[in-house]
Amino acid sequence: MTNTYKTLEFDAIIEKLKGCCLTDQAKESFDKLAPFLSETELTAALRDTTEARKILDTMGSPPLVSMKDIDKYLITARQGGVLQPDQLEYMAAFLTAVRRMKDYLNRGKSLELSLPYYEENLDSLDGLKDEIHKSIRNGRVDDYASNALRDIRRGITILEEKIKSKAEGMLKNNKEYLSEGFIVNRSGHVCLPVKKEYKHKIPGSVIDKSSTGATLFIEPAAIYEMNAELAMLKLDEENEVRKILYALTALIADHSEIFEENMRVIAKLDFIFAKGKLSADLCAVAPAVNTARYMNIVNGRHPLMDRDTFVPLNIRMGGDSGIRGVVITGPNTGGKTVAIKTVGLLSIMAQCGLHVPCDEADICMNSQVLCDIGDGQSVTENLSTFSAHIINIIDILKRVNRESLVILDELGSGTDPTEGMGIAIALLDELKRSGCLFLVTTHYPEVKQYTEKAEGIINARMTFDRETLKPLFQLELGKAGESCALYIAKRLGLPYGIVKRACEEAYGDKAISELNLIYENVSPDDKQANRKEYYGPRIRKAADKPSYGGSSRAKSFRKGDSVLVYPEKKVGIVCRTADDDGMLIVQIKKKKLRVNHKRLKLLVPAKELYPENYDFSIVFDTVANRKARRMMEKGHQPDLEIKIEEPL
Repeated sequence: MTNTYKTLEFDAIIEKLKGCCLTDQAKESFDKLAPFLSETELTAALRDTTEARKILDTMGSPPLVSMKDIDKYLITARQGGVLQPDQLEYMAAFLTAVRRMKDYLNRGKSLELSLPYYEENLDSLDGLKDEIHKSIRNGRVDDYASNALRDIRRGITILEEKIKSKAEGMLKNNKEYLSEGFIVNRSGHVCLPVKKEYKHKIPGSVIDKSSTGATLFIEPAAIYEMNAELAMLKLDEENEVRKILYALTALIADHSEIFEENMRVIAKLDFIFAKGKLSADLCAVAPAVNTARYMNIVNGRHPLMDRDTFVPLNIRMGGDSGIRGVVITGPNTGGKTVAIKTVGLLSIMAQCGLHVPCDEADICMNSQVLCDIGDGQSVTENLSTFSAHIINIIDILKRVNRESLVILDELGSGTDPTEGMGIAIALLDELKRSGCLFLVTTHYPEVKQYTEKAEGIINARMTFDRETLKPLFQLELGKAGESCALYIAKRLGLPYGIVKRACEEAYGDKAISELNLIYENVSPDDKQANRKEYYGPRIRKAADKPSYGGSSRAKSFRKGDSVLVYPEKKVGIVCRTADDDGMLIVQIKKKKLRVNHKRLKLLVPAKELYPENYDFSIVFDTVANRKARRMMEKGHQPDLEIKIEEPL
């Protein structure tokens, strides 16, 4: 199933869900997410997603937290360790988040949903939280955490002031012996910076010296005893702080089971609300699910594609419809593969308890989704594309059953067309016998014909715009697709004779009817105009006469005439009349093209469009060239140039 997830891009959906999570626990749950095989469990999962979406739409995002490292802190507490002030504050912040989550869910109970009642499984331990907040502030144990700590710190403050006052007095009275005019702290000792030659002038202990040795840092004997007393007070402070931290850590250890239950519930809520957030992001709906092997998707969209450009698909199969297989045909890049991947992906999403992006959906539960999509060529195993496909399909046939959904792309491709077609039909027979639901794409016309006659299988096609020569990416059930190769070739200007010959080879007795479809609404003159023409250079013999110079039709076109250019049916303006070969220069959308006079049809004569003696440079020349000509008319301009555009 892992390969199927990757092929159908469900792994990308998982990443989107993980991006909606705050907790690592919820992200790990999504890594393990798989389609439910129990209808009861699936219904409950979908209900959770639906309720989360409704709460989000009504109340906004829940106040969830990441819970990072809380499990580690609980282990430390249980093992008799001590949590540091910042760690205790983090635990208190988690309990605050639990309280906010309880309040959020309590407000949600007014919506008469079941999800808000997870609140009853949360305990914010308000007493413990208040005790931590009372004892710990700004990352340190507060002075008022205990009376003893308050008294000790008060004594430390008083003694430090005495030491400072004494040292400042000595500093003031011994300026001539000091290298600096300030007190220095070295290794916790209050020292005076004494010049080396005056070290005997200040009684006390040398604690340190400068890098040059010229200054000695001496702790005066007068404040030595006060420093010793201060050290004892700080040791008392440290012991009292540790005692308080141990007491708070012990409280957390005593409530560790409640912490773990809170974490479990928060992670579960994070998981559920992530599904609701994805539903909102995708503008998705809750699908109905069934075990009757029935699937109906209305205006389904691929969740990873731009919904503004993606053409929704509609598909109905299985159940009372009698359709168990859909064979999709159509031109390359027409969206066949995207269509079958969309159906497969939406099926997996629905069976995982997720909403699906569509207007409406009723999706059957599948025991497994089996697919073979893409190149699949293995360089390391020296397998061709065809071999890789066959190995995948053999594995699918071993595992398929009536409750499977099978998706196969370009069935029978990658080998001799005749044999590939035979394999494709044989595989469709086998899938039909298995009773599974299946979607298949193919190019083989024989497969289309087989599908038309086979019971329980229906043709489908990806529609194609014959005017723009672009695929419409729309799935249409009940009709076989066309490659449109000959039609595209005709639209792009392939001569009529070649298209006719191609039809005869491809369709035999049906060539005439196919040709009529291709050249529908095209006049005989236009077909003749579509004959092969040579635009390249010719070798002219000395005795040769112009082929078209005397043609009355070629000479009938005048500069400025509005003409229709075939076969593209684009409107242009004649900017140079016919040469000896009957070729004219026609401007179409600011581009100048060499066109044979037989491809032109007069729309509006120039005399009806422009006044007599009209300056056609306004139409055919660039603004820069016209300006350059005007400047040249005034006199020699060495830096000016006129750029002549060569026709294509």
